[in-house]
Amino acid sequence: MTVTEPTVLALSGGVGGAKLALGLADVLPRGHLHVLVNTADDFSHLGLHISPDIDTLLYTLSGRANAAQGWGLEGETWNAMEALQGLDGDTWFRLGDKDLATHLWRTGRLAQGASLSQVTDSLRTQLGISSHIYPMCDEPVRTTVHCEGRDLPFQHYFVKEQCAPAITGFSFEGILDARPNDTVLQMVRSGAFSAIVVCPSNPFVSIDPILQIPGLWAALSDSPAELVLVSPIVAGMALKGPAAKMMAELGTPVTALGVAEYYCKRYKGLLDYFVIDESDATLVPEIAALGVKVTVTNTVMKSREDKQRLARFTLQVVGV
Repeated sequence: MTVTEPTVLALSGGVGGAKLALGLADVLPRGHLHVLVNTADDFSHLGLHISPDIDTLLYTLSGRANAAQGWGLEGETWNAMEALQGLDGDTWFRLGDKDLATHLWRTGRLAQGASLSQVTDSLRTQLGISSHIYPMCDEPVRTTVHCEGRDLPFQHYFVKEQCAPAITGFSFEGILDARPNDTVLQMVRSGAFSAIVVCPSNPFVSIDPILQIPGLWAALSDSPAELVLVSPIVAGMALKGPAAKMMAELGTPVTALGVAEYYCKRYKGLLDYFVIDESDATLVPEIAALGVKVTVTNTVMKSREDKQRLARFTLQVVGV
């Protein structure tokens, strides 16, 4: 009897999602991880197309990411930014010298007519990554953060204003004209995936944009592969990023239960399994009452071994 090796689809935002994606890449057979990445926080800066979440995945899975901060490149230098600052240029979004090469190359390829999917796959190959990385779509989708009295492009809110303004909601410009990444959609519809993993990423600005592309979350729900989501909230806190602050400002309980309620209400029938941290074990009955199977483990990923351990656990939950 031939044993089929598992093939897994992961949905991811940036730093938090990339951690679990790295663990999955380590424990799965080479080339059997497929990562669909949020691109709603892409933007144009200094004339360059910047794809922050895609680049975090590329740098993390290639072993080039700055280990201390989780994004950017290890051993980065800042000569271009220092020179730009001397010219009184726009340096609020800092781009290292090595990182600039990625953006220059991407922008040039896009100007020549290549799609973002094609450009991303070329970068993946050149960086020696065996796992597959896809933008959620090739069409431009941009997150707008609605604050009290202001609407801000996501990177202005996130980086320039350091997430300080209180938020009232989000919108995704261009989402209705977007089409799911065709390769991923066809694999989902054909039953090619053994499991679907939603990495511990921000529900509102990392996973929502992916799921709200017309037709995608319905296809995921219809897939025979079971879907497991790892909570980005641990003991009432987001280990990375502003998810907890956003939840509080939007009136969503800042708990793993609040995350589960959000997904179950917005995407009915999507979740099969929900992985929460052992510090939140008392929430199991309430989450289970939502119709989701709940499992408990240590979800904090500090080391490479932690990432691999959580990846193994998450796959075992869905029988992979």
